[in-house]
Amino acid sequence: MADPVVDIASAIQSASLKRHPSPAHDLNPSTAASKKQPVSPTTSISSDASTIPESVLKPIPRRANLPPLPDMRFEQSYLASLQGAESWWRIAWITGRDQVFLPLVQGMLWTLLLSGWRHWNRGAHFQGATLGSKVRRWWWGVNNWTIPQQRQEELSEKAGEFYTAQLGGHD
Repeated sequence: MADPVVDIASAIQSASLKRHPSPAHDLNPSTAASKKQPVSPTTSISSDASTIPESVLKPIPRRANLPPLPDMRFEQSYLASLQGAESWWRIAWITGRDQVFLPLVQGMLWTLLLSGWRHWNRGAHFQGATLGSKVRRWWWGVNNWTIPQQRQEELSEKAGEFYTAQLGGHD
C-alpha cells in the first residue's frame, strides 16, 4: 500500500483539476458588448426585467475542442517530488528543499546578478567601447545633448579643490 500522505495529497490535487475546460462556459460571461446589433431610431428596447434570455435557459453544449490547460502551479511539481518519498524524513527534506532552500538560493543569485550588473553598468555608461556605449554617444550627439566627460583626473582635481577650500589650504 502506498503512503497515505501521498494518497491524500494526490486525491485533493486531482479533484481540483478540470480535465476538459470549455471556452464557451469557462470564460467570462457574455455582455451587451458581445453582440453587435445596429441601432436605429425605430428599434425599441425591451425593459422587461422578468424575461430571461434563452441563452441562459439553454446553454451551449460543451465540446471537447481544446486540450486541457497545463497546470503550472507549484503543487504539481511538489507532488511529483513526493512520489518517491519513502519516509517522513524524506518528505521533510523535499519540503524544506522546495519551499525554503531553492527559493532562498534563487533570490540570492538574482540579487547578486542585479547588484553586479548595477556595479558594472555604473562605470560603463559613456566611457565604454561596447556597442551600447557607441549607440548612446551617437544618440546624444544626434539630439545635441552634452555628453558628460568627467574622468578620473577631473574628479581628483575637484576633490583637491574641495579639500583646500574646506581646510583653507592648510596641510
